[in-house]
This record gives sequence, structure tokens and C-alpha cells, in this order.
Amino acid sequence: MLKIDRRLISHLDYLTFGIVLTLSIIGILTIYSATRPPVDIFQQQDFYLKQTLWLLISVVCMLIVLTFDYIWLQRFAYVFYIAGLIALILVFFIGKTTMGAQRWISIGPLNFQPSEFFRLAFIIAYSAYLSNIKEPLKDKTYLKSALIFALFPFILLIKQPDLGTSILLFCLFVILSIIKGINKKLIVTLSIIAIVSVPFLGDILWDKLKDYQKSRLTAFINPEEDTTGAGYHIYQSKISVGSGGFTGKGYLKGTQGPLRFLPEKHTDFIFSVYAEETGFLGSLFLIALYLILFLRGIDTALKAKDEFGRLVATGITAMFFIYFTVNVGMTIGILPVVGVPLPFVSYGGTALLSNFISAGILISIRTRRYELFYP
Repeated sequence: MLKIDRRLISHLDYLTFGIVLTLSIIGILTIYSATRPPVDIFQQQDFYLKQTLWLLISVVCMLIVLTFDYIWLQRFAYVFYIAGLIALILVFFIGKTTMGAQRWISIGPLNFQPSEFFRLAFIIAYSAYLSNIKEPLKDKTYLKSALIFALFPFILLIKQPDLGTSILLFCLFVILSIIKGINKKLIVTLSIIAIVSVPFLGDILWDKLKDYQKSRLTAFINPEEDTTGAGYHIYQSKISVGSGGFTGKGYLKGTQGPLRFLPEKHTDFIFSVYAEETGFLGSLFLIALYLILFLRGIDTALKAKDEFGRLVATGITAMFFIYFTVNVGMTIGILPVVGVPLPFVSYGGTALLSNFISAGILISIRTRRYELFYP
């Protein structure tokens, strides 16, 4: 039943809400700067307006999520998971192909990316599954959970291809399994199997990659070898970050984005635009915001009133951390380009909505940690 309790308002996690809202506003401002016209003959693109609209929708959805006890998610966890799988399958039949990847479903003027919501559905479903197990994962239990929860969606995401989300899915599966507790004998066995199978799996996965994905990986190894081709993204991104210096060029004074030198400037490489304009100090401030968000998420997991809440909070925090680390890492050239957005900052309506719903669940877990108040 939908209701608002005064205790909910008094115990609300305003810090987490304030951080994600601040990050989103920074994102809109940076999107505006990144897509502004270099000269007067070009019209300003409306990406920042669309992102602002999505932010309003996302905040409303977050507030709706906060009115429900998160325990309801456990009851419908498998429904969300199955619905997410169906959406991933539908992509192959009615999906829209853009830049060599078939990841989006068009609904009128909107492009919906099912993988953005499936990552949350996976966290909820796998957490619900693990919370029903009263002992550390054993051999048969772990293998069954791997086949049910991770293998099939992983294959679907690789097939799209969506390398970033597939990597995230694998990492979340491992992290949540470790948090639950894995039999030591199983850890040793799986580690040996993984080490032995790396060469064989590497060849198989390499053959399944698209040409542009192979180019990104080879460019990561030596980006200076082809700065006008495969290594162009990384090369221009490093120029943007480095040109910001200590204090930055100033807001609306960056050149790499508006002059079209930096590809995907308002999505995957938005951190490069932000670093160019705010410099080391501004980047440090942004990183500090994320660090507080991660620490708050860990603290929420530790203080959760039940195991399901602990696992979900861990999964959501890990998701934000992995996306942040991979995105920043690829913009400064220490990780390969895999098309991962910066949470709350990069342009993308479905990603922003999914992130706010995730943050809303995180806030709900922390707010309802007082079991006597919220039975």
C-alpha cells in the first residue's frame, strides 16, 4: 500500500539523495558545454534539455520507490528477472541497430535500452536467491546459480554486443557470491579451472568480438600507434584531460568537445570534457562525490536489517563503483574503451532513470534499517 510515514521522512538518507542529484546537475551542465556550437552558424543541440526532462522523471520515480518497503522487491524478484530476460531477447527481433550494436528498442520517439534495467533486475533476483540459502555456497548450488542467473543473460549481452554490461554482470555475480560466502574448496577449484581455460576462452571470445571492439582493445595496448584510427578516442581523451591542468580552462571554455575533436563527448567521454574545464581540482571534487557515495553504500549494506537488503545494497554500490572505475579508467587510458557511461553524469535517459531507481532502493534500505519502525 502506498503511504508516506513521517518516520520515513525523518530517517531519509538525504546525503545519498543530495550526491546523486548534484552529480546529475553537473552532468547536465557538462552536456550543455560539450554539445554547444563552436560557432554561431550551428544551433545548440538539445541533449541537455532531454537530460533535464529525464532527471525530473527520474526524481519522481525515485520518490515513488521510496514510499515502498524494499522487501517487496524480494517477493517479485524473479518476475523482474524474467521480464528483463524477455526484453533482452526482444532486442534481437525488434531492436534498433546503432554503431554496430543492437541494444535499443524504439518506443515512439524514445529509445529504450533493456540492459540498463536488467542489471538492476539481476542484482535483485540473485540477491533474493542467495538470501534464501542459509549456508555458504557449495559446488552444486553454485553451479546451478551460475547457469540460472548469469550464463544465459551473459550470452545475450555478448551477442548484442554489449561488452560493458556483460563485464558488469560477471563482476556482480562474483561479488555477490563472495559476499554470501563460497566454500573454500570450490574457490580453489574454480580458480584452477579459470587459469587453465584462459587461453582457450580468450580465443573464443576474441573471435566473437566485433571488428570495432577488437580495434579498441588493440588501441588500448598501444594508442599512439594509430592516433587517427583505432587509438583516436583514447588519444583525444588524454589530450582533453591533460589540457585542463590544475585548475581547468573554465566552464564553457573547453575546446575538445565543441570543436568535435573528442568523440562521444556527452556520453562515454564526458569526464574528459569535465576535466578539461575544471582541471585536477574539479576532477578531485567529482571523484570525492563518488567516493562518498560508495562509502555510504557500503555503510548501508553493513547496517541493513536483513540479508536481502545487505546483498542488494552491496550489488548496487558495486555497480556504481564498477561503472565509475571503468569509465574514468578508459578516459585516461588505463583501461580499454568498452562503452561504459559515467553514472548520473553521462547523457542517457534510460541509464539515468535506472540509476535513480537503484539509488532510491539504496536509500530505502538505509531508511528502513530500523526494524522496529519498519517491520
